[in-house]
Amino acid sequence: MAICPSPSSSSSSSSFGSSTSAKAWIVHGIVAGVAIAAALGARAYMTRLNKFRSRVLGIIPARFASSRFQGKPLAQILGKPMIQRTWERAKLAATLDHVVVATDDERIAHCCQQFGADVIMTSESCRNGTERCNEALQKLGKKYDIVVNIQGDEPLIEPEIIDGVVKALQAAPDAVFSTAVTSLKPDDAHDPNRVKCVVDNRGYAIYFSRGLIPFNKSGKVNQQFPYLLHLGIQSYDAKFLEIYPDLQPTPLQLEEDLEQLKVLENGYKMKVIKVNHEAHGVDSPEDVEKIESLMRERNMS
Repeated sequence: MAICPSPSSSSSSSSFGSSTSAKAWIVHGIVAGVAIAAALGARAYMTRLNKFRSRVLGIIPARFASSRFQGKPLAQILGKPMIQRTWERAKLAATLDHVVVATDDERIAHCCQQFGADVIMTSESCRNGTERCNEALQKLGKKYDIVVNIQGDEPLIEPEIIDGVVKALQAAPDAVFSTAVTSLKPDDAHDPNRVKCVVDNRGYAIYFSRGLIPFNKSGKVNQQFPYLLHLGIQSYDAKFLEIYPDLQPTPLQLEEDLEQLKVLENGYKMKVIKVNHEAHGVDSPEDVEKIESLMRERNMS
């Protein structure tokens, strides 16, 4: 005798199958939705990351008055003004969208315009290069995320170092400032014009000084210790640069006469990169001859 399934049994089985199928589709739908949302979220995050502090302005502050070297930016180095040498090197940096010279002197402005540089005139009241950079940024009237302060007395500055400090600031959202250091030569250990730096194990600045730091109890230079020399180039988050002039001078800044100490004393973070670079800043007329000799050795025109 054939046994046919009862209507109730068939209905129950069908209902169970439909329920299981529906649950499966719901689960698959949720999983697919999560995957799509994750993918879209990752894409949005990467887009924001790629755009973080992406617009970069290079500024070369230059002033004529100097206690050690009057008219330094216009000093001739193998037939070109030093400010032009620095500008030409800065223009080679891949991360800079624009490069300008900021000065309070018409002679420097005229010289720069002659070789094609954009010039922003700033006031004589700027107390340091950082304040001059801020004034230039405001007068330029364009939106930038990072401003790089390129020392005008570094005619041999390497474009890769400029790119390095920019990328360091882009990769450190908790920092408002970045700069570069290199190995300090023992002969420069007690030279107050060679600023020293110490950093923590995450690459953030602890302190800068004109004296030797760290300083051991023997009072002698430890030939085995990796002392660091500050190279002077520095980049700022543009929003921080706007408030920098409003920060009151700090005791350590005034004692050492180092503007970056005001940043640290106010609790802001500064990222530091270490590079292999021979420091060739021009602090006195005698340094010009050294730069020219070095350029001849390197066949630089």
